[in-house]
Amino acid sequence: MAVIPWPLNHTPRPAPPAAHGAARAAAAPEDVAAMAAALIQSRQTILPKRLAAPGPSALELAQILNAASHAPDHGQLVPWRFVLVPEAARPALADVFAQALRERDPAATLAQAEQAREKAYRAPVLMLVVVNGQCGDPGIDLSERLVSAGCAVQNMLLMATAQGYGSALTSGKALTSGGLRGLFQLAPWEQALCFVSIGTVQSRKAARARPAADSYVSTLDAQQGVVLPGF
Repeated sequence: MAVIPWPLNHTPRPAPPAAHGAARAAAAPEDVAAMAAALIQSRQTILPKRLAAPGPSALELAQILNAASHAPDHGQLVPWRFVLVPEAARPALADVFAQALRERDPAATLAQAEQAREKAYRAPVLMLVVVNGQCGDPGIDLSERLVSAGCAVQNMLLMATAQGYGSALTSGKALTSGGLRGLFQLAPWEQALCFVSIGTVQSRKAARARPAADSYVSTLDAQQGVVLPGF
């Protein structure tokens, strides 16, 4: 499936004449659904090494971060937070990445350590996603908190896509290192989930084929049990 350029050159339907100061008519539901589908389908992971300046402006970044607040959140816990890593803090993160590598592999070469360090400098916007496993109602499982965090992150990725930027999620063994936990001042009940990178796309791979819904959806039948395939 080809990547759909965003923003779309969408021409709204002509609004009826305003009456008594009424606002313009809202877009038709089918138009909104088509735009939503195009946005979702055009989101693509762009490796951080392919993301460069310029990054989102302060206003655009605020829109991206505010999009997270619309994620499902059982109990209104806000069980996630995001820590931005500005340019001035990248050297400290680079040191953490290199140290984490040396701890995992004492035989790592200087070149490998430098490769680990370089990852801290990719993409103009870099932030750590942190999940809180303890805040609020203790009856709300960690799994629900992780789902909420995932939805919050997806909202941000879609907003970045709508603004014309590329984005990526990255993880790695350094997320569990003591150095990273110390640098980001994580509490014992907090988990470093992943990094989010956002910037201007320098190059992209061809869009990968996506699975059809009937390959991962089944239907529960009262008599036959789970019926495959599809819906």
